[in-house]
Amino acid sequence: MIRVIIVDDHPVVRRGLKQIIAAEQDMQVVGEAESAREALRVIRQTACDAVVLDITLPDGSGLDVLSQLKSERPTLPVLIMSMHQEELYALRVLKAGASGYLMKDSIPEELIKAIRKITSGGKYINPAVAERLASEFASTEKSLHENLSDREFQILCLIASGKSLKEIGATLCISDKTVSSYRSRILEKMKMSTNADLTRYALEHDLI
Repeated sequence: MIRVIIVDDHPVVRRGLKQIIAAEQDMQVVGEAESAREALRVIRQTACDAVVLDITLPDGSGLDVLSQLKSERPTLPVLIMSMHQEELYALRVLKAGASGYLMKDSIPEELIKAIRKITSGGKYINPAVAERLASEFASTEKSLHENLSDREFQILCLIASGKSLKEIGATLCISDKTVSSYRSRILEKMKMSTNADLTRYALEHDLI
């Protein structure tokens, strides 16, 4: 039996994922969580074979949860789910230690295929996306945002989404001053000077 924990802040999404997984005779959902903090608690207390983890959570990022899990349970397969285009996030989350990346609008059969793949020791991303990533990886030209750390990239997207420094700090559980320091580094690395520049870039590259 493949035991799965689902982490998503939307009850409807969790219910849908649970129904898809429960329809398989050899799979069962053994735990659910709606926030980063609750996710870590549930995963620490519940034996499981895989985690389906939303990249955007109300009290943090799925990448933060992933980082913590990789230090505590490095062999636990984690499938990241997101509304963001796969080619923009897949390589980043795989480098961060995820076993797979899947769009939330994927068909149910693809979710099951992904869970089976990662619990058997493999990695999963959509084959078409994998081909595009391979082409991009072979290219010597890198986009500016690829030079950012995971945290810097996360804050870039939040700034571009119109969040204030205070709101970003509350979301990520860090101080306004720390967010401001990150913003300065992001502007320097991106060779930009204002939030409007960052927002324009994010829109042009479909980051938000």
